[in-house]
Amino acid sequence: MKAYIFPGQGAQFIGMGKDLYENSTVAKEYFEKANEILGFRISDMMFSGTEEEMKKTKVTQPSVFLHSVISAKTLGDSFQPDMVAGHSVGEFAALVAAGAMTFKDGLKLVSQRALAMQKACDATPSTMAAIIGLDDNLVEEVCDNITDELVVAANYNCPGQLVISGSIPGVEKACEILKEKGARRALILKVAGAFHSPLMEPAREELAAAIQNTTFSKPNCPVYQNVTANAVTDETEIKTNLISQLTAPVRWTQSVQQMIEDGASLFTEVGPGKVLQGLVKKINRASETVSATFEINS
Repeated sequence: MKAYIFPGQGAQFIGMGKDLYENSTVAKEYFEKANEILGFRISDMMFSGTEEEMKKTKVTQPSVFLHSVISAKTLGDSFQPDMVAGHSVGEFAALVAAGAMTFKDGLKLVSQRALAMQKACDATPSTMAAIIGLDDNLVEEVCDNITDELVVAANYNCPGQLVISGSIPGVEKACEILKEKGARRALILKVAGAFHSPLMEPAREELAAAIQNTTFSKPNCPVYQNVTANAVTDETEIKTNLISQLTAPVRWTQSVQQMIEDGASLFTEVGPGKVLQGLVKKINRASETVSATFEINS
């Protein structure tokens, strides 16, 4: 069975999507439509912007979403997923690609999500850190035992790689303890704030209304959502999980394991980079992974 997976924030790079724009009429149409919807030429920032511009959450998230969705659109009839999943903001791309919502609605929600998250980050200084080389249970236990500051498990990326999220003192304290407990690395990430933690509650509330007011359809195949790591096809459940996603952890390890259990044998990454292919291989070495390749002049 074929699983299509969509990357999240961090996969972006300057020049992303330029080859699609120049070689595919379908891609060009979608990029121009996106510029119109957003009210600024995000395509110019993606193709030839500065690193500084690309780092801004309001640019990064729509950029990754656009690259992923437009890549899927250029696959034409060869895009026949048996299941889809996306990492964090990648879940929105997965939902659009699977027909659960329109391109326009997906882009608007991603843009609102990015702005709401940026606002939450500006209101409360916070951060994230990647913990390498420890069992998830041990990382969770250390976070739970820090009660004077907020720090939680945020991204279950693959066995031995868990990202934590919270207040700056909380994350720093957890990193020190986890190093003492044998973590190979405890690396503070260059991010705007504590994504997928309770500190994103103001953003969750803001986005909840927008998601509730958006029309969703039954997807063409099951969507494995971050919050539960289970296959979902019900529109109401999709909305509920999407709203919870901002403050809940990304259960990527569990999602991939469940997809494999449900028959996934080939994982195709749709969008910038190969980060998810690497994670899938670390979760299950036997899985086959490839990057999506678009049809020229599609």
